[in-house]
Amino acid sequence: MKFNKWTVGLAAVGVVSLASAARADEQKMSVINTALSNTTLSGYVDTSAQWNLGQQGGGSVPAYSFSGGKGDGFNFNGLDIALDKPEDESPWASGYHVELNLGPDTVATPRQAYVTLRTPVGNGIDWKVGVWDTIIGYESSSAPLNPNYTRSYGYTIEPTTHTGILGTYKINDEFTVSAGVADGSNAGVGPAGVNGRLAYETQKAYMGSVAFTAPDSWGWVKGATLSAGVIDAAGTGLGTTSLYVGATVPTPISALKFGGSFDFLDIHNNAGSDPSAWIIGLYSTYQVTEKLSLNARGEYINDSGIGSTFSTPGAPVLFGGSNGEELTLDAQYNLWANVISRVEIRWDHAESGNIYNVGGNGSGTPKNNAALIAAQLIYQF
Repeated sequence: MKFNKWTVGLAAVGVVSLASAARADEQKMSVINTALSNTTLSGYVDTSAQWNLGQQGGGSVPAYSFSGGKGDGFNFNGLDIALDKPEDESPWASGYHVELNLGPDTVATPRQAYVTLRTPVGNGIDWKVGVWDTIIGYESSSAPLNPNYTRSYGYTIEPTTHTGILGTYKINDEFTVSAGVADGSNAGVGPAGVNGRLAYETQKAYMGSVAFTAPDSWGWVKGATLSAGVIDAAGTGLGTTSLYVGATVPTPISALKFGGSFDFLDIHNNAGSDPSAWIIGLYSTYQVTEKLSLNARGEYINDSGIGSTFSTPGAPVLFGGSNGEELTLDAQYNLWANVISRVEIRWDHAESGNIYNVGGNGSGTPKNNAALIAAQLIYQF
């Protein structure tokens, strides 16, 4: 065994023996190995190629999350790396989750970093303390977990991360509830600032959610989920309230599943005006073969002008006080091991107002339609 010079010097004057130093090093390595034995490393690399039909250069694009700067070219979307030490089954279990998100589709830095703790009250309360993903939404900030390449408008008006404390309690096999409090900084839309502070200590984001899973006794509906949540974020002259309801439902055809979501964002105390937006989304997935699946998403957007209220990056512009729809179709075929490969067609339509510039460098005639074709490759490890 190799010893450092300090240990060798102490051994030379008889303060320690090399044998005892060797045992101490072995014990230290044993403690380290034990601490790391249940730690896992995971993540993904997300790339794409996208063609915005009829739109070139500086042409305007629909303002859903991560839409900017990707048209008519090849893209690196993001790198995600996560370290996990999950809780065990002991009453006072603990663990942690650290997740770094890098690239144009970065949600926050860090994406997540929290300590997990369990307290043996009833069935056990599981806590997250630190930075964690929001409790509402049909789509995830993790690209591999979504059925589509592009993001929905519902995802765009939701918060994505919070810094605070969240408690989750499983009442039984069917019902789970969560409640938390977090820093109020930008909690209404997109990521909240890590350790963000507002002017007064009481200006926090308060949230709660409930989830239901259909039991096996419900026949072909077993496994269906229904969830609802609310997040109310106070602010200095500007506060937000986010409401969400979502469901996934299997069908008698085992390969076919449907989903639905409702998002509502209200902005209050905004110099006398209270703009809001609500969005209805419908999803479907058909598993044609073990490797091939077909996914569809449709949304209706009612926007009373929330885009003009925000100045922070990633804030929603949507349709600037108008209404609109989007339809997205995906074919996913997992040809390579650990790789998700998708081809997508998307169409966006504004019911009033020509908000999409078409032509070289955005110099063409504005239109009320936009379309794209894209391919996506995600490697998961």
